[in-house]
Amino acid sequence: MTIKPTARNSSINLPATNNIAVVNTAMFTTPEDVKYWIKTQAQALGFADCGFLSVHHPLFTQQMKQLQKWLDKGYEGQLQFMHNNHHLRAHPEQLVAGARTIISVRMDYLTEAPQPRTVADNSRPNNGIIARYARGRDYHKTMRSRLKQLALQIEAALPEWQHLDIGNKTDFVFRPFSDSAPIFERPIADAAGLGWTGKHTLLLNKQAGSFFVLGELFISLELPDDKPVEAHCGSCNACIDICPTQAIVAPHELNAAACISYLTIEHKGTIDHKYRRAIGNRVFGCDDCQLICPWNRYAKLTSVDDFAPRHNFDDSSLLKLWQWTEAKFLQNTQGSPLRRTGYVSFLRNITIGLGNADVSTDIIAQLHTRLGVHSDMLDEHIQWAIDEQQSKLSSINK
Repeated sequence: MTIKPTARNSSINLPATNNIAVVNTAMFTTPEDVKYWIKTQAQALGFADCGFLSVHHPLFTQQMKQLQKWLDKGYEGQLQFMHNNHHLRAHPEQLVAGARTIISVRMDYLTEAPQPRTVADNSRPNNGIIARYARGRDYHKTMRSRLKQLALQIEAALPEWQHLDIGNKTDFVFRPFSDSAPIFERPIADAAGLGWTGKHTLLLNKQAGSFFVLGELFISLELPDDKPVEAHCGSCNACIDICPTQAIVAPHELNAAACISYLTIEHKGTIDHKYRRAIGNRVFGCDDCQLICPWNRYAKLTSVDDFAPRHNFDDSSLLKLWQWTEAKFLQNTQGSPLRRTGYVSFLRNITIGLGNADVSTDIIAQLHTRLGVHSDMLDEHIQWAIDEQQSKLSSINK
């Protein structure tokens, strides 16, 4: 498959690092030397770490069994794509012809360290909370662009490895991914030693917590697998206990259909009444299970400028977001993950936030301005929010 150029690279600022220079074959005596060199190049491109896993690893068969059990419980909600392309999930070597190894990478995305074990988002009920990974540029483009750069660096170094039996005597094949194909992304990262799967089903790293995103680079070189790390959650259930909608139904088991991230991003149409108060002021995603996790006291700040918040996405009032026209929404979400929700669903999420906000006659008046404008679905949420506000107002006036 031809790899087309992805996003422009003008925003890429590479951190200074002591790269290993490819000079002669004497410095590459084993495949492990090649892996070390690749890891160094990955870090120079802004990746926090990377690990290696064979496309034929037994985890893919194991994960297919787990996936089917999860689907049988109906936890996928409207994520119908989870039912498709199972043959590619089970056999990733069929996804990229000639690929032998998956390089799993992680990239830190925090631009400001949160207060440890505190959900400070709850103290700003009139603000629209956007998940921290989504406040800047869409990371998928950044991830794939830098993975392509890593692949090109590997390709340029191939002549130095001709004496190693790692499959580098045939045409080099590569393809980058970032949440863009039927791939067991988190299990691959887990098996490749980038961390362990926490009880909230996210990857945790002992030195970096969980505020990072994942990507994969399929390559045709045959490199040794890395080893998984030991899990360190112990008896802690903080993420399970904090989940506003109780979507973490058991350790390592998530009912996606109840998760605020799913409800505010992927779910289309009416959001069940039973979740609306629990959603609070979260208008795109939810960080609660990560914010409360004790391992995130070690979360690292990103070196990638693309994660810097745009358009005050880290500090926007619900009423300000509510007044966006569709044109304003499209303008402000260009190149942003927020575009995924669509305008009306974004208004739906803000409507719920306004219903849960501090009591305000201004909010009630603003909600009325959109009744009958967009859709019956949105009208129903607006009326709910008005009723919530009026109920709180009545309680004050008693």
